[in-house]
Order: sequence, then C-alpha cells, then structure tokens
Amino acid sequence: MTDPFDEPSPAAARDAAPQYVLPLVVRLERAEPPGRTDALETAARAVLTLLADPRATGGEWTEVVEAWQDARIRKVVRRARGAEWRRAEALPGITVTGDAAEVRVYPPVPLDAWPKDLARLQVSGTDLDDPAPPPAPDPGTPVLWLNPGLEMSAGKTMAQAGHAAQLAWWELTEGERAAWAASGFALAVRTAESVGWAALVESGLPVVRDAGFTEIAPGSCTVVADLPALRAARR
Repeated sequence: MTDPFDEPSPAAARDAAPQYVLPLVVRLERAEPPGRTDALETAARAVLTLLADPRATGGEWTEVVEAWQDARIRKVVRRARGAEWRRAEALPGITVTGDAAEVRVYPPVPLDAWPKDLARLQVSGTDLDDPAPPPAPDPGTPVLWLNPGLEMSAGKTMAQAGHAAQLAWWELTEGERAAWAASGFALAVRTAESVGWAALVESGLPVVRDAGFTEIAPGSCTVVADLPALRAARR
C-alpha cells in the first residue's frame, strides 16, 4: 500500500516536469511604438488565440502546449524591430494585431532551448506609455484588472495579462469559449482602483499569483480576470 505522505504534491510534480515557456514577441519600432494598454490587450488576445488554435487543440502543437500547461505556465515577452521582427515572423506562430500593437505568439519551447532568432531578442526595453488615459471599458466587456499597487515593466505586465486571460479561458465552457473567440477575444486591460482591489482578489474570479522569478515578490497578486460569464456563475 502506498503511503499518501510519500506521494509528491501537485506543485512538486509540476516543478519536476520538463519546463516549457510560451514566447511572445512585441514589435517595437523606434518611430511608432504602440501604446501600453494596446500592447497589453494584444498580448492577452495573442495567448487566447493560440489556446484556441486547432494546431494547439489536436494538431501539431498539441503535445508541447500540453507539456507547457502541465508544468509552470511560464511566458516571456521579448521585443523586436526591423530585421529582427522579420526573422521572428518567419518562425511558426501567430501574429495578433491591436490598434497599433503587433504581438507574435509561438508554440511553447523548452525553457533552455529557444530558437536562436528568438533567444537573441531582448527582454528589457519594453517600457511603453499610453498617449492618453484609456477610457472605461464598454459594459459587458471582459476586463483584466491590474494590481494598482505594483510597478511592472510593460513586458512583464503583458505576460501577466496573458496569464490572466488563460486562467479565465480554463474556467469557461466550450460554448462560452466559442462566443469569446467569435468576438475576436474582445477584452480590456485596466488598472483597478485601490479601494476595490482587495474585493476583486477575494471575489472568486481568476487571480494571477506570480511565481516571483522577475521584478516582483513571489505570491504577488498581479491581475484579476473579470468576465461576465464567470461573475454570473459566482453569484
């Protein structure tokens, strides 16, 4: 008989599995960089687009996507311009566009075995600004609420927004996923009000708790995914 105390915990089993990372590359041309919110929303939609792609749900990317999801759900955002972007676009992946932002997402790769044309791209330097404060989201729009008390680079925040979108995706029914996909994965990324952040974290909605590999402390709550379908289910 197996002693249950000798069995590895789910977290230990996850950490012992081969580790993969989901690469995202944002196009940052010097002359016309995208706005920060545009980039965040485009990155989140890029993650959802990959998760819904037939190549990831029974096709050629399924094995690596499942291996990635069975371990830590790591995402890394790098930047590219000019010839770097053209080389990055030549690799298998999906380019998702926003108002001005372009983000390319790739099937997961082993943590220490990035394709050379992606490995040479820089992670730093993805700081972006909004030309004007973003408007309030339209009623009924899924919103990814950012922690108002954390300072993160745009690249780090893009990865966190993508993670929040993924957590929400996992909780949706097939019908809800199909409806979201049909909308082009409409969503908004906004910074929560300080007075309402604690209630969002405790609401039962999907919350990203960061592993603390970069920029912020382990266990920090970074984003809450507020989807109408999920909020209705928790009433």
